[in-house]
Amino acid sequence: MADKNFQLHDQVEMKKPHACQTNLWEIIRMGMDIKIKCVKCDQIVMMPRREFTRKMRRVVVHHED
Repeated sequence: MADKNFQLHDQVEMKKPHACQTNLWEIIRMGMDIKIKCVKCDQIVMMPRREFTRKMRRVVVHHED
């Protein structure tokens, strides 16, 4: 089972790649919705938390406070 514990500014790997051919994203906002930013092209996407947890594969880099 993948690590589904994520927090603000973590870098996560999504199941499907973005149009720029990377699937690495950074979480920039958390709440009812999750806002993520593509690490390669800086595109921002917002989606409901339930959809995000379904589409997320794993946490690549945990952000340290």
